[in-house]
Order: sequence, then structure tokens, then C-alpha cells
Amino acid sequence: MSKLNYYFDKEADVLYFSQGKPQKNIISQEIGDDIIVRKHPSTGEVVGFTILNFIKRGSKKLAAISVPLKAEFTLAK
Repeated sequence: MSKLNYYFDKEADVLYFSQGKPQKNIISQEIGDDIIVRKHPSTGEVVGFTILNFIKRGSKKLAAISVPLKAEFTLAK
């Protein structure tokens, strides 16, 4: 299982998450509300996601940002 990595681009106000190292030749699909899912082209497995306008969302005093993905977490060794 790969580690979850994230990167925030302050200038673009975009938060990126990826499972392991970011991959090339992936399929990106906007699933609504400025959330983009990245999928492996041959398996269809979700390998990351992107949240656009991340800081702007927080300034609206929302209680939480819900991402429509199922997740399971374990500690990496």
C-alpha cells in the first residue's frame, strides 16, 4: 500500500493528494464542486484527487469539506 502524499499550491489555491508518487498519463475526471479525481488509465483505480479553490472554501466557514471517495487508513511502516 502506498503512502498518501499531498501538496498545496498557494498561488493557484489548489490542494493535491496522491497515492504514492504522482503518476503520468492518468485520467482526470471532475466529479463536481471543484473536485477532480485522478485514475490509473488501465485499472481505473483512483490514484489521487485535487481540490480546487481550497482556501476560498475554508473562508466560507464551512464545517467540513466532503470528498465523495471511500477511504481506509492505516499507519505506514
